[in-house]
Order: sequence, then structure tokens, then C-alpha cells
Amino acid sequence: MGIAKKNFIITVDGPSGAGKSTISKKIAARLKLIYIDTGAMYRAVAWAAREQGVELADTSALEQLLQNIKIRFQAAGEKNLVFCNHQEITTAIRTPQMDKLASAVSAIPIVRKALLPLQREVAKGCSAIIDGRDAGTVIFPQADLKIYLDADISARARRRLKDQSESRAIDLKSVTQAIADRDAADSSRSHAPLRMADDAILIDSTELTIDEVCEKIMELVRTRFEICSDEADNE
Repeated sequence: MGIAKKNFIITVDGPSGAGKSTISKKIAARLKLIYIDTGAMYRAVAWAAREQGVELADTSALEQLLQNIKIRFQAAGEKNLVFCNHQEITTAIRTPQMDKLASAVSAIPIVRKALLPLQREVAKGCSAIIDGRDAGTVIFPQADLKIYLDADISARARRRLKDQSESRAIDLKSVTQAIADRDAADSSRSHAPLRMADDAILIDSTELTIDEVCEKIMELVRTRFEICSDEADNE
């Protein structure tokens, strides 16, 4: 028996390269949900800090940057364009270098504190799907459905290489190392570390296609939310 709710929140957490963004965008499109990419928000802060020459250890300068930063998303087909301070940065924030810098940025408490109300405000009063590393543990601990999407590191590295190799010369070894470093940093940070929420449902995507993962989530949605049944079945 599902839960009849007008508005509901779905969170999708997991490590780098597990497919969170791709899957979440597809689910959002199928169910006509608001999609919030929390990872892109931290990447945008990292990008802005680099562009403005702000050292992450300079708390005063970082606080000023956070007070003035403007981040927005714009749907473009199946793409989710990211803008920071009126500049489109979708591709610029998806590099190995930005992976590392974004991980460092996301570990800074004042950054997470500044972005938290923005993340919650976007989903206020509507149904939404949010992907990240602490979406179900910190941002929306009372989410109606929590997914933890994982995959072994070799699968995640191959996926990330495919995404990034179109525009730059990189190799599987360097991508694998970058993901391993990001995993270690995300899991060991003292503030909001990456972990699976106690009430989250684990989906291992190592041997699954994107469509197969989507269908698993859609089945959970059909079961849990009566309000989604017709939309989910008539996609």
C-alpha cells in the first residue's frame, strides 16, 4: 500500500561515478519532479573560488564569496545546465581537477551551512529528487524515499572516463585514482561524511544499465507513493 502524498522527496546518495546525476535526471523527467544536483552546487563554489583566486583557508574571503554567489540550473533536454554568477559552467566543473577541489570545498562547514538552506528552499512546497552525498542524511533526513546508489570502483572509473574523455586527454588509471581519492576524502571528512542512511535502500549499479536502475527506482516509487502510480505506469 503506498503513501498518498501531494508532495514528496526522493534522495539519491552515493559515491562519485555511481550514476546519481544521470539516474536522478531521468527519474525527474519521468515523474515531472524538480531535480536538485547538490554536487554541482559545491563544484560551482569551487569553480568560483578558483576564478576569483580565493584560498579555501581564507575564511573571510570565502564567506564573502558565499554571500554573493549566484547558482542556478536550467533544463536543456536531458541535460541540466549549471550557471554560476551568470556564466554557464556545466562542462568546466566536470574535470578531475574540479573533482578534487569540490571535495575539499564540500568538507568546509561554512560552505555546507551556506548551501543547506538554498538546497532545501528549491524543494520547498513541491515534489523533488535530490542527488548528492548527504541528501538523505543531512539535507533531507525525513525524505520519503532514500536511495543509496553504489558500484565498484572500476565500473565507476569507466563511466567517469567515458564522460570526461570526449573533451580532454585522460586515462583510466588517473580517473580511478581520482575517484579513490574522492571516496577517501568524502568518507573521512568530519562534517557530513558520505554514508548510507539507516533507512536508505541500496542499489548496486555495477552490473546494471541506466534503464535497469531507473526501473528499480520506479518500482519503489510505484510501491511507496500512490500519487505516482498513474504517472509511473503511463510514462
